Amino acid sequence: MRTLITGGVKSGKSSRALVIARRFPEPRYFLATAEAFDGEMRERIARHKAQRPNSFVTIEEPLEIQDCLRENMILDCVTFWLNNMFHYGREEGIKAAVETLIARLPRSIVVVTNEVGMGIVPGDPLSRRYSETLGRVNAQLASACDEVVLMVAGLPLLIKTPE
Repeated sequence: MRTLITGGVKSGKSSRALVIARRFPEPRYFLATAEAFDGEMRERIARHKAQRPNSFVTIEEPLEIQDCLRENMILDCVTFWLNNMFHYGREEGIKAAVETLIARLPRSIVVVTNEVGMGIVPGDPLSRRYSETLGRVNAQLASACDEVVLMVAGLPLLIKTPE
């Protein structure tokens, strides 16, 4: 089943993804998109790795995620991937990359993303463009997935269930 997990920062998205993906047969994969640009991110990545069981093969890829997809995978997370696309000047290629990503989504995958547009409108054009792009990408992924879970305060709310 294709599951999209979304929610706010520290809402329990990654933990929930692990719960779901533990049901996958081995080998299980974890596609990590975050890059350690500073000490805080290095610590955050180390914490995530420590929480992950050894039964996951980790693939680290900040940009070409559509080429790294595997069955029985967690993709964590679309938010950092999109950030990387903006950071490395690849904004023009986002639409095509998302189309390819969706076309290649495995049958057994948990995709993690963030909801960033539920608060105030960002004060600068780049942040607004990023927020709006992530909203569109999330909507496309939600449409392509069988199940959508919104994490709120550590609790999963089923938004879309398999038909």
